Amino acid sequence: MSEENKSIHEFDFQLICEYFAGMERQGPGSPEVTVKALSFIDNLTKESKIADIGCGTGGQTMVLADHASGHIEGIDLFADFIDIFNATSRKRNLQDRVRGIVGSMENLPFQNDELDLIWSEGAIYNIGFERGLNEWRSFLKKGGCIAVSEASWFTEKRPAEIDGFWQEAYPEIDIISNKVGQMEKAGYIPMATFVLPEKCWTDHFYAPQVSAQEKFLKKYAGNKIAEELVQNQRHEADLYYKYKEFYGYVFYIGKKF
Repeated sequence: MSEENKSIHEFDFQLICEYFAGMERQGPGSPEVTVKALSFIDNLTKESKIADIGCGTGGQTMVLADHASGHIEGIDLFADFIDIFNATSRKRNLQDRVRGIVGSMENLPFQNDELDLIWSEGAIYNIGFERGLNEWRSFLKKGGCIAVSEASWFTEKRPAEIDGFWQEAYPEIDIISNKVGQMEKAGYIPMATFVLPEKCWTDHFYAPQVSAQEKFLKKYAGNKIAEELVQNQRHEADLYYKYKEFYGYVFYIGKKF
């Protein structure tokens, strides 16, 4: 993999965690988009069990909690993210029904047919879209729903630079119709699919990173790995502004049958 096209996951875990910990979101999204995706889910009650997989610090989880009844468990690999998640839950007096736990999406702590809803914003790529849909399905009750946002191509053809970047970063990126097909094949009825607006990237993901980068570089002045991490994020942002008509995040919502 070339230097400038490094995947975020090749950097030191602790540094990545620190870089993103102060941000409300660790990926593109917005409260409005979370609420919109939730509007297609019709099976929730106060007794419902919801899992937010790859929850990060819980920006979207708290929005879910405000708009959905039921108990929510957030799961993330980074203990620091989960500490922030649980502190926020307590601050908002949600601790009785919203809690975060440290865990891997490859080894989830649920029983078969336990969950009413699986949520995952910008995180399923860590395990792979197809694998996640297939493996997580067993945890859902029949009629339970899954809602995930996933990097997707908007066009069949695109410039070589952005194609090359994504083929290295996440080879499973695909056009929307193929992703919907994978969802059907995995045993879900597709309920809704929609493209996240541009501001989910610009206003809610890249803009907050600008001041965070300055602080980070000041703290780690002379640290090559930290500098490369920031350079990597800036390069990714530049590519988005240059090629945003060719790709973005798409919400995929399905119901287990």
